[in-house]
Amino acid sequence: MDLTLITLLIAAIPGLFALVFAGCLALHILKQETGTVRMKEISNAIQKGSKTYLNRQYQTITIFVIVIAGILAVALGVFTALAFIMGMVCSTLAGYIGMNVAIRANVRTAQAARTGLEGAFAIAFRGGTVTGMSVVGLSLLGICLLYYLSGDPHQVIGFGFGASLVGLFARVGGGIFSKGADIGADLVGKVEVGIPEDDPRNPGVIADLVGDNVGDVAGMGSDLFESNAGSIIAAMLVAALVYEKAIYIVFPLMLQGVGILSTIIGTFLVKIKRGSKPGLAINKGIFAAVILVMIATYILTQGIFGRLDFFYAMLVGVIAAILIGLLTQYYTSPDKPPVKQIAKSSQTGPATNIITGLATGMRGTALPIIIICGAVFLAYKLANIYGIAIATIGMQSITSMVVAADSFGPIVDNASGIAEMAGLDKKVREVTDTLDSVGNTTKAVCKGFAICDAVFETIALFLVFMLAAKLSPEAMTIIDPSVIIGLLIGGALAFLFSAFCLQAVETTAFKMIEEIRRQFKEIPGLMEGKAKPDYERCVDISTHTALKNLLAPALLAIGTPLILGFTLGAKAVGGLLMGNIICSLVLAIMMAYSGTAWDNAKKFIEAGNLGGKGTPTHAAAVIGDTIGDPFKDMAGPSLDVLMTVLSTISVLFAPLFLL
Repeated sequence: MDLTLITLLIAAIPGLFALVFAGCLALHILKQETGTVRMKEISNAIQKGSKTYLNRQYQTITIFVIVIAGILAVALGVFTALAFIMGMVCSTLAGYIGMNVAIRANVRTAQAARTGLEGAFAIAFRGGTVTGMSVVGLSLLGICLLYYLSGDPHQVIGFGFGASLVGLFARVGGGIFSKGADIGADLVGKVEVGIPEDDPRNPGVIADLVGDNVGDVAGMGSDLFESNAGSIIAAMLVAALVYEKAIYIVFPLMLQGVGILSTIIGTFLVKIKRGSKPGLAINKGIFAAVILVMIATYILTQGIFGRLDFFYAMLVGVIAAILIGLLTQYYTSPDKPPVKQIAKSSQTGPATNIITGLATGMRGTALPIIIICGAVFLAYKLANIYGIAIATIGMQSITSMVVAADSFGPIVDNASGIAEMAGLDKKVREVTDTLDSVGNTTKAVCKGFAICDAVFETIALFLVFMLAAKLSPEAMTIIDPSVIIGLLIGGALAFLFSAFCLQAVETTAFKMIEEIRRQFKEIPGLMEGKAKPDYERCVDISTHTALKNLLAPALLAIGTPLILGFTLGAKAVGGLLMGNIICSLVLAIMMAYSGTAWDNAKKFIEAGNLGGKGTPTHAAAVIGDTIGDPFKDMAGPSLDVLMTVLSTISVLFAPLFLL
C-alpha cells in the first residue's frame, strides 16, 4: 500500500472516532429526564421553531448551491463543483446535528438543575461537545476523502468555499433571527412592560430561545466548520506549493487527527464538584487537551521529519490561541475589572454605559493584535510560509473543545428560559443563571478564537492567492493604483458588511417590537397571565425577516472579489484581501469584547450588585446589553466568515483574473 495512502488513512481515523463519540454522547443525553409536562411543551415549541427556520434557510441556500455549482463546473471543472457541494453538505450537517442535540439538551439541563449544579453542567457541556465533535469529524473526513480521490489539494478548494458559503448564510441568517428576537423581547418585556427575562407572558420569548439555537449552535457550528476546513486546506495548498513530497500535504491532516484524539480525552476531565467553578472546569479540559496535543505533535514531527521546526510553529499557534482565550475571559468575565467598570458606569445612565462598553472593546483590541503579530512573525521565522499555515493548524487542534464550550452557552441559556417559563423553583433559575453567565464568557472565547484563527487562515490563503495569480511581492506595491483601490475597498467592506448585518437586526427587531406590543395591547388578560401569547407569530416574523435580509451581505461578500478581479485584476483583489483582513480583525474583536462585556455587566447587576433588578442602573445596563447583542452574536463573528469567503473565492478564481 502507498505510504501516502497509509498516512491519509491514519489521519482520517480520528475523524471517524469524533463522529462515533458524538453519537454516544447524543444517545446518553437523550436518556436523561425531560421534566414536567410544561417543560416538555416549551422544549417542543423551541424544537419546532428551530427546525422551521433551518429548513427554510437551507431551502434558500439550495438556490445558491445550484447556481454557483453550475458556474464552478463550467469555469473550473466538475470535480471542483462536486467538492463545493460536499463542503456545503458537510457544513450543513455539522450545524444541524449540533442544533438537534442542543434543543434536546436544554430541557434536560433544566431538569438536572432541579437537583444541583453538577448534573446540569455535565449535560450542557456534553450537548455542546456533540457539536464540536461533529464539526471536526465531518471536516477531516470530507477533506481526506476528496484528497484521496483527486490527489491534488487544489481540487479540494471547492470544499472550503462550500463550507465558507454555508458558514456565511448560517452565521448571518441565524444571527439576524437570534438578535432581532432577543432585542424585541427584551426592550418590550424588560424595559417597557417590566416583566422578567424569559417570562412566559412575553410573546417573543420562544423566538428568543429559538434564536439561541439557530444562531449560536447551528450558526457557530457551520462558522467553525468552515474555519477548520479552510485552515487545513490552506496548509495543504501551501505545502503543495513549497514542498515536493506528499507527506507535507498530509501532515496538516495528521495534526488535526491528533488534535481530535487529544480533545476527546480532554472532555473527560471537564467535571465539577460541589463548590467548584464551571469556568475553571472548562479551562482544565482545554489545557489538558493542549498539553496532549503538544506531546503528540512533538512525537509526530520528530518521527516523520527528524526535526522540530514544524512542532515549534504549531506550538506558536496553540499558545496564541490560549493567550487570546485568556484575554477574552479577562475583558468579558463578570468578575473582572472591565465588566465591573461597565456595570458601575450604568449608575449614571445608558449613555455612560455605552461609552464605557465601547471603550472597553476598543482597548481590548490591542493585546490580541500584538499576540497575532508575534505569532505570525515567529511562525514565519521558524518554517517560512508553511510555518504560518502550521500555526493555524495548531490553533485548530483544539477546535472541538472550543466549539463545545461555545455551544454550552445557548444550551444553558435555553435551560434558564425553560426554568422561568415553566415556573420552576427560584433555586433552579439560580443554577441555570450561574451556568449562563459562564456560557456568555465561553461564547466570547469561541468568537475571539474564530476571529483570530480566520486571520491566520486568510494570511495563508492570501499567500496561496499570490502564487496562484502569479503575483510577485514586488507587484503588490502601495503606489500601484489597483492595489490602493483594493486596500480601500477591502477596509470599507468590513464596515459596509457590518452595517448590512446590524441594519438587518434592527429591521427584524422593529417588526418584533411592533408585534409584541400589539399582543400585549390586544390580547385580554395577557399581562395578568390569564391568556396565552401567540408565540408562533413571533417566530414566523423573525424567520421571514432574517431570510429576506441575509441575501444582501451574502451577495456583497461573493460579488466584490469577482467584480474587482474581472475589472481591475489580481492586484486589486490582493489589495482587497489585505485591507479586509486588517479592518475586519480589529472591528470584529472590538464588537465581540464590547458586546459580551455589556451582557455580563447586566448580569452582574442582576446578581444583586449595585442595586439589582428593577433599578435605573439595571435599566441602563439592559440598554447596553441590547446594543451589544448584535455586536457579539451577529456582526462581529460574521466578519471572520467574510474574511474566509473573500479568500477562498479569490483563490478559486485567481487563474481567471486579469493580471
